[in-house]
Amino acid sequence: MTAATAAPAAIGSGRLHWLAVLYLLTVVLPISMNIGSIHLTTLRILLLMVTLPMLVNLLRGRYGPVLATDWLFLLHAAWLTLALAINNPDRVIQQAPSVGVEFLGGYVLARATIRSAADFVALCRLMVMLVLISLPFALLETQTGDPLILQVIRSLPGITSVEITRDDPRLGLARVQTVFAHPIHYGLFCSVAFSMAFVALKGLGSDVWRFLSAGGVALAGFTALSSGALLAIVLQVALIGWAWMFRGMERRWWLLVGLFALAYIAVDLISNRSAFQVFMSHATFSAHNAYWRSIIFEWGVMNIFGNAENEIPPSILFGIGLKDWVRPYFMYSGSMDNFWLVMGVRYGVPGFAFIALGWAWQVARLMRVRLGPGHPLLFIRRACVFTLLGLSFTLATVHVWGNLFSFTLFVLGATAWLVQPGATDMGAPPPAPAGPARPRTSYTRFAPRPGRAMTIRARRVS
Repeated sequence: MTAATAAPAAIGSGRLHWLAVLYLLTVVLPISMNIGSIHLTTLRILLLMVTLPMLVNLLRGRYGPVLATDWLFLLHAAWLTLALAINNPDRVIQQAPSVGVEFLGGYVLARATIRSAADFVALCRLMVMLVLISLPFALLETQTGDPLILQVIRSLPGITSVEITRDDPRLGLARVQTVFAHPIHYGLFCSVAFSMAFVALKGLGSDVWRFLSAGGVALAGFTALSSGALLAIVLQVALIGWAWMFRGMERRWWLLVGLFALAYIAVDLISNRSAFQVFMSHATFSAHNAYWRSIIFEWGVMNIFGNAENEIPPSILFGIGLKDWVRPYFMYSGSMDNFWLVMGVRYGVPGFAFIALGWAWQVARLMRVRLGPGHPLLFIRRACVFTLLGLSFTLATVHVWGNLFSFTLFVLGATAWLVQPGATDMGAPPPAPAGPARPRTSYTRFAPRPGRAMTIRARRVS
């Protein structure tokens, strides 16, 4: 059997844990309220209630062995608290718990509720459904510029929601944010569902529906008109195409890595710009955006390691916290469109290293999971890797916060079950049934006595 035909029987069917369903609903319905000076969202309220007991259970091994990513993320949470205490002592009590619970809460909740292939498939189906439900609202918003769901939430008494953005149109269309804090966030949310729809669900339903749903997800992601989100989808499409074209080549992924390294070296040698600047110029909607992001990267690195020429002190160990970063005078906005860079600038090199290494370790472990061509988890593992690789590159071009920050870590945690011992045993072929045993016949001149069992001793034949 192929992986597609073996998957339904081996994976089975399951329902997503109610906490995971509730979590995703709080992500896509950004309801918030102010209690005195404290700003709470429904997502934070949920995570405040469940994160600590789930974290204790995680460390006790209730969700499988504790992984290196678990420890590295705990270190990141502790380090960001220390960095904020040093840089922003007046805000650490309010900021550290809110950021920490969004960061650890999303990851730990996924570790606790996504524990098997059936759980992950149920998550994929719900994610695809949520994106497709949002698609009509997104198409309407491209014409009107009004996020209908956010307007309804903000009109309700006693509660509020994220601010409505009014970004400049692109390609003659209004940029869509639907229910998120920024169009970039909506596009990134859709990009996560793309490989889930097209790759993970292969063989688990109609191919016609799989193509249509993946196309709908890609269309929804396009309405955000965000280069970062489109980059994630394009990268996933390219990886899917590579896997299909070279499906008979065992070392195809090492070949791809080698080609990437060769292309990077060639661009760096031939071009009068760095390979990163060339990449940014082709990964954005305009040359202006590419130039702007290259300046952000250059000055962001200066804020970490210091620069005597621009009188920027180094902040290698603890970063600058929530302080405003030093940038050219003409950069009126303090926005830094690079999630990984923000981690380094705010929390120093250790803060960046803990979260980046935890992320990289998880992706590397997924890549190293050994699955044969007919294994029922093959396409699920492939979807996990494609999704996380798309997110990794996209996070280098955008910054995420709030609900989507938590959701990004939730996606990583939802793949951890696949690297647990025994997770892939379902695909092991059953041992070949032994042939019918030849009856050993022993002859005797004496018949067994009635009512007594006859004991037959096998003779050893030399």
